[in-house]
Amino acid sequence: MTLPTFADVESAAHQIAGAAHKTPVATSRTINARTGAELFFKCENLQRAGAFKFRGAYNALSRLDADQRRRGVVTFSSGNHAQAIALAGQLLDIPRVIVMPSDAPEVKRIATEGYGGEVILYDRDKEDREAIGKRLASERGLTLIPPYDHLHIIAGQGTAARELIEEAGPLDLLFVPCGGGGLLSGSAIAARAMAPHCRVIGVEPAAGDDATRSFRTKQLQTVNNPKTVADGARTPSLGSLTFPLVLEHVSDMATVDDPTLLKTMFYLWERLKLVVEPTGALGAAAALEGATPLAGRRVGVVLSGGNVDLAQVGSWVQYR
Repeated sequence: MTLPTFADVESAAHQIAGAAHKTPVATSRTINARTGAELFFKCENLQRAGAFKFRGAYNALSRLDADQRRRGVVTFSSGNHAQAIALAGQLLDIPRVIVMPSDAPEVKRIATEGYGGEVILYDRDKEDREAIGKRLASERGLTLIPPYDHLHIIAGQGTAARELIEEAGPLDLLFVPCGGGGLLSGSAIAARAMAPHCRVIGVEPAAGDDATRSFRTKQLQTVNNPKTVADGARTPSLGSLTFPLVLEHVSDMATVDDPTLLKTMFYLWERLKLVVEPTGALGAAAALEGATPLAGRRVGVVLSGGNVDLAQVGSWVQYR
């Protein structure tokens, strides 16, 4: 099993240049005054398809050979990776089939179809998305591109932290949302190489704390379909690649409950004028509301996505 290295992140940065946006880094005097620290927000909510996932998707798909491109790809995702694969495949003229849960945010399903992806829905409570993906790959001769446990996916996601540190300079802390660990492990690889003293902290929803438990026990833990507003972090476990990378490169893990997450999301909307989805606000919630001392430090925060299901906002505003 070959684990990605910083050389793979560097290669990915060159591979996606001109296709992925180099997203801005936002700062806030109000937040700096509140925390006594310097915070740098990497705005992956402004990435193509609305999330960091486009980086890994384009890196992986653009490396397929001619026969693989002709046959097409299949993936499984609740939304952001689905959209990213659909858009990257559209740009590269690669057929793509996306297995999505029937309860995925409608805005994400519609966008995936809008980018030309063939969406196949499944029942999250009764069916196994990986089994469906593998069956479709076998039946149709498709290449399976999983959402996080893939060398080129992880390396591509690591380019977000690479850009952040290039622009902001060395960081003392870096808060990164965690679902399956692709963004977290890729970011931690980049931080270890570019800012060796930076402590990387992965952040999960409290209801889906499998990676935190895995980190603490050093044994892979799972969670079954956690109920949380952070739909992008409802993954069952870390992967065979991301788990050892998290153990090697990540300094600590933290969890955030849904009310705190939504409070932080609305704060980002109102103060930074940035539309961030709940999952995308995980790192910010841990930085602003968590137990880690920030005063006097240079702190990076990855805002991982901005694909908000506006139909849900009415039920969330009580947490503002």
